[in-house]
Parts: sequence; structure tokens; C-alpha cells
Amino acid sequence: MLSREDNEILTRVGPGTLMGDLLRRYWIPACLSSEIDEPDGPPARVRLLGEDLVAFRNTDGEIGLVEEQCPHRGASLFYGRNEERGLRCSYHGWKFDVSGQCIDQRSELHPFAQRIKITSYPVHESGGIVWTYLGPTETMTPFRDFGTETLPPEHVAAAKEIIYCNWVQSMDGDVDTAHISNLHQFDAIDDVPDDGTDEPGYPSGYMSMKFWRHDPRALIEVEDAWHGFRYAGIRDTPNGHKHARITAYIFPASNIIAQIPVSTRQIFVVPADDYTTHRYNFTTQPPANPRGLGGPPFFTYEKYPFEMMPRQGIVARTYTRENDYLIDRVAQKGTSYSGIRDFRSQDAMATETAGPIYDRTREHLGSTDVAVIRMHRQLLRAAKGLAAGSQPPALGGSGDFRSIRGAEKVLAHGEDWRVLGTNDDPVVRESVLGLPDSVAAADGAH
Repeated sequence: MLSREDNEILTRVGPGTLMGDLLRRYWIPACLSSEIDEPDGPPARVRLLGEDLVAFRNTDGEIGLVEEQCPHRGASLFYGRNEERGLRCSYHGWKFDVSGQCIDQRSELHPFAQRIKITSYPVHESGGIVWTYLGPTETMTPFRDFGTETLPPEHVAAAKEIIYCNWVQSMDGDVDTAHISNLHQFDAIDDVPDDGTDEPGYPSGYMSMKFWRHDPRALIEVEDAWHGFRYAGIRDTPNGHKHARITAYIFPASNIIAQIPVSTRQIFVVPADDYTTHRYNFTTQPPANPRGLGGPPFFTYEKYPFEMMPRQGIVARTYTRENDYLIDRVAQKGTSYSGIRDFRSQDAMATETAGPIYDRTREHLGSTDVAVIRMHRQLLRAAKGLAAGSQPPALGGSGDFRSIRGAEKVLAHGEDWRVLGTNDDPVVRESVLGLPDSVAAADGAH
């Protein structure tokens, strides 16, 4: 459990808070590109780290991210007119460019626009997301390229989901591989026959899910890394092998979840404020896998009872706390473990029902929570360290963020999970890096 003081530090993100100051040192998602995809089109509200902002794309395609209130009489610029290279307040016609500079005061007898400038933040558009930096100008570091900078347009895919609880609660589930043996299970997986991939190498998606169900007592091993840490959930398979799922945590607020054989798809968790969270799910690199592994692993199974979230745009919330996530108690008894049909809404139920901000002085952590504990400690150490003058970890320029990957495999005897998904992994060398290592890559591959 955490002390009440540490829980406050961990969860509060507004201006002037320790965690808010820390998060403002990183480039974070502000909105999807698709929310402001049209020059001179409608602006978009942006609630970010407790600040109310407005994003807009001007006539030339440049993006502005400015404070929402007009400095004249406080009207919302969300209702403004986006026209002729600026956003004009519809109350009295004051107009602001993407830098926040007032460039016109059409109702003033003696205009003084040159003296008026509202808060604006730098932006960077990449991978279908508009990123921003909310920290001090003098401490801004380079944009962290996870692979989106050179992503071909046909591979750009970004989605945003709104979760109604504190950001850390939502992110806790991303570094918790134990829950997949329970929350996401369904009874018919027992009927899936052994397809021959319960052996060292890459299992089918069907078999992977059977492994989750077969061994709910995962051994969690965590290893610190320059970007945060990587951790493995290791389970025994029915045939007596070791199955490892490796997830990478990227400081401060993103994860790459395990996938067969490797994954670079990222989930970035962004606090709108202390009680509302935006989860961005986005592609970072084009698929490059000649062996056909790692696609949708088991969702085509005819008895699979769940729905899956779309991979583009703002995700509509059909399953909510207000309607009890449409839980089906009959299905819960004989079809799915949770009784909630939508896969992602199972996670939302678990995090949202803990309350807007969970009181961690009441929690009782166990052996499966070591990655969650590590993440909390890293965040608290960095937030307190920044206040004391220390440099935060994993800033832009500190390493190659394109090399961070999740992975999944049935281990051969003596095989180290720490190699999986790295540049030393034979599958990565062949399919991602394009190196002539096919003999090694074939080890255990199906």
C-alpha cells in the first residue's frame, strides 16, 4: 500500500503539483489529428492535465493549441470562428493566431491587439496524433519518436478512449498481466484442441489464451531499463513448458503490451484531469513479419464471445458504469468470466469501479503486483526528484524509442525472456531489422 501523501502525489496532475510538473516535461498526446483534420474547420476542446484548451487547424494547415477562454471577457474560443489563419472569438471578434497572439480586434475603436497574447503550447503532429509540450520552454527536449515520424499514411492508425477514473488506475491494468487469467477469460477456450504449438516457439493465439487460463498464478519478473522497465508474466503450459508475455513500460505514461511474436503498438495514458483519462492506442511502426505471426490471434474463433474496440478515431462508450457495463449474469455463469461482452469494457469496469481516485492506503498487494509497484515507485521517485532538481528519466534524446517492443513466446530450455523483442531477438533481426539471421530466427518458429 501507499501512504496517503504518496497517493496524492501519484494521482494529482494539475498545474503546480509534483506529478503535474513531471508530466509536463514530456511530449504527450493532446488530441487525434482526425479531431481537427480540416483547415479552417471546427476547433476541438482539449482537457489536458487539468487545463482547458482549444485545438484548431488554420487555413495553412498549421495547428494551434491555446487556452480556451478569450482574454477579453472570458468567452470560450471553442465557439469561435476558425477563418483566415486564426481563431476569432464569436463574442466580440478578437482573433488569435496559432501562437496565441491576438491579430485583430474588429470591435475596438483603438485596437491594442499587439499587447494581447494568450497561452499557447508547442505542438507536433505524428502518427495520427497531435502531441504537445506543456512544460517550461527552456527545458523542452526533442520529440520522442516511437516510429511514427516515418510511418506511411496507409499504416497510420490512432484511437482515443475516455475512461472515467484517475490515470494511474487505468495504467495499472496495462502492467498487470495476471488479470488476463481471469477478467478476459471465456469458458469455450477449454474446447480449443491442442494445435501443436504448446512447445518452444511461437504459439497460436488460441493456445496463448489457453495458457492464461491453465495457469492463473503467473510468475512476474521485472527488469529496469533506460526507458522504464520490461516485465514478463511467466506461466506453465499444459505440456510443461514456460510461456512468457513481455510488456514494456515507457516512462512516464505508456506501455507496449505483449503480442506474438513482437509488438510496437503503444497505449499512451493521458490525464485529462485527476478524474478523467484519455487512452491513446496507436501504431508506431509498419507491420514487418514475414512469418505471418502476431496478427489478430484468436478473435476469429467462432465461440469467442467478446467484442473488440475499433483501431481508429474516438471510441464510443456503449458499456458504462451507468448501465453496469451491460453485464450478462447468465453469460457470466457459462460463457465469459466477467459477463461483459466488450473486451476493453472489462478493463474499464475494473478500473472505473475502484472510484475516481482509488485510496491506495487500503490496498493489499501480492506477488502478481510487482510491476505495478515498480511503476508507482519510478513515478514517485521522479516526481520528487524533479522537485529537488534532478533530471527526469527517458526524456527525448535519451535513447532509441523505436527499439522498445513487447513480445510473447514459449521458451526453450534455458532461453532468457529478456532477449525477446530486443534487437538481439532473431525474429526482430529478420523481420524488423532486415538482417540475414534466418537460421536463428527459425528457432522454434511455426
